[in-house]
Amino acid sequence: MDASSAYQDSLPITSDALLKQLDDWGIAYQLHTHVPLRTVEDAKGVEKQFMVPGENALRLKNLYLRDKKKRNYLVTLQQDREIDLKALGAELGIGNLSFGSADRLLENLGIRPGAVSPLAMITGVEKGVTFYMDVQAQEVHVIYMHPLVNDRTLAMKRDDVMAFFEKAGVEVNWV
Repeated sequence: MDASSAYQDSLPITSDALLKQLDDWGIAYQLHTHVPLRTVEDAKGVEKQFMVPGENALRLKNLYLRDKKKRNYLVTLQQDREIDLKALGAELGIGNLSFGSADRLLENLGIRPGAVSPLAMITGVEKGVTFYMDVQAQEVHVIYMHPLVNDRTLAMKRDDVMAFFEKAGVEVNWV
């Protein structure tokens, strides 16, 4: 199975259910549909279709990581930021980090590779996943992210993203 909406019914929380929850909470978003995106490079190829030129926006790179003590982390960064896992672990004060498996990703965040997103913390908060977000998110107007599947992208104002975290009970750690 891939990470597109065609298989969302196999997820603990579907993309459609997440969108309904956002609506119920009064959290605004713009939904864009597109071909499935697996990488940042894929995203760069389609984002021109819906991004507003000159918009103060953050496009994301999301990393599902684990430490040697088997603790789980979701780290969300600006998409072009270079990542050195050893340096990142040291900066966060959590030691050596490695990528989590696809099975653990589904178990702990309720998503598949290619659809990793801060919105997956709707599941991650219940599973004890620690969330880190790029401090740059505090300075932008709009944040683009997948709603649990990789053939949809949401454009959300920063304040609406923060409202989601608050409603979902997610503690944001800034990095």
